[in-house]
Amino acid sequence: MKKLPLLMLLCLSSHCLFAQAPGKAVVKTQAVDYVKVKNYYLLSLFEQDTEVSAILKGDAELAQFTQKKLNDLNASLTNCKDASCLSGTVKLSADEISAVSTRLTALYKTGNALDRLVKTKLIPSGCYSLYKNVTPAQLLVKAWEQDANGINYTIGVYAEGKKPNYPQIDSISYNVKARAYYTLMYDVNATLAGDVKNTKLFFEPSMQAALLYLQINERQNPAEYEPMEARANKPAFDRVKTIKWASYPYSNIMVPGAGPDNLTSPLSGEGMLRCRLAVQEYNAGKAPFIIVSGGRVHPYKTKYNEAEEMKRYLVDVLHIAENVVIIEPHARHTTTNMRNAARLLYKYGFPASKPGIVVTDKSQTDFIMTMDTRCEKELNYVPYKLAKRNSETEVEYYPVEEAKQIDNDEPLDPR
Repeated sequence: MKKLPLLMLLCLSSHCLFAQAPGKAVVKTQAVDYVKVKNYYLLSLFEQDTEVSAILKGDAELAQFTQKKLNDLNASLTNCKDASCLSGTVKLSADEISAVSTRLTALYKTGNALDRLVKTKLIPSGCYSLYKNVTPAQLLVKAWEQDANGINYTIGVYAEGKKPNYPQIDSISYNVKARAYYTLMYDVNATLAGDVKNTKLFFEPSMQAALLYLQINERQNPAEYEPMEARANKPAFDRVKTIKWASYPYSNIMVPGAGPDNLTSPLSGEGMLRCRLAVQEYNAGKAPFIIVSGGRVHPYKTKYNEAEEMKRYLVDVLHIAENVVIIEPHARHTTTNMRNAARLLYKYGFPASKPGIVVTDKSQTDFIMTMDTRCEKELNYVPYKLAKRNSETEVEYYPVEEAKQIDNDEPLDPR
């Protein structure tokens, strides 16, 4: 197997998975479920950390909780006569979430494995930065409650057909009122019961249910293109460390995607024009990189990814070198174009003190200038800091650390 540089080891936000051999770094061959890790980071750590896992498995009250969830799941195959009953069985009630919070508080001790997990993984990751002002013990509870509510949200949308934030592009794939839907939901619970029958971790039945619902809805979006720094973004990622940043007024040129209005066009005319505007600025020496941002978004269940198609247009048509272009292929709205670009800047080692520029059409630039209210409403924070508007189609921006926060009601693009 070809060896990778240390910085290319598989990284999930600031949490890198690697093993240290005497005298050298080696890749740890470990499959990563990106959908799970991006949505439920704390719960993924509970699985991965053997000491923490042992604490949780050894607690009598959590063991009782786990067994009840497994018993309820098995009983649903006999007792549930409609789809909502089947999905409701695997959701976490407010009382259940509260009971686990109480147990985690009791199990947390300064210096123990839970304390180390919070201080060495949760806090540095930024995944729960909305709670940065609470104590480590309280952060553990807040992170659990965030992940638990995220599980319930996913089940609500992708099992029960509740309205997502962007219903035109992110709705459930099935008619929940169809007679056949009960059969599908029954089969989910039957399959799930076999998958988790031997678990000793209290959250597994519910978390695995949420992940299974995403899978049967063909919504594995968070895992697409990952790990990007070892695949689609490798040429640009490798080049980052060679850049003399003082030679440029900006660190990056960010281009938000614009989806076509049909299922057959890979890239819209608007997307092409935005790319051309970005190339004008790149050729003028404004920044060493172009970031193209946009997921598999418009129209509903399109096979085309905005960022991938913009990169293809930049490289194949406009003749920009591949090591100049960074794709951000997960954003589903302008708010997350900005947020996800900021995340990549931190992850890839861009200087956060140097501004970037957003290059797009006048209408979207106008929207970005007043988008902070929408960010507060949808994300609970603003993931960027705007500076000067240079023209009708260009505005300066800086990343902010809060951009690393997991968005638990966006399971297709949580982080």
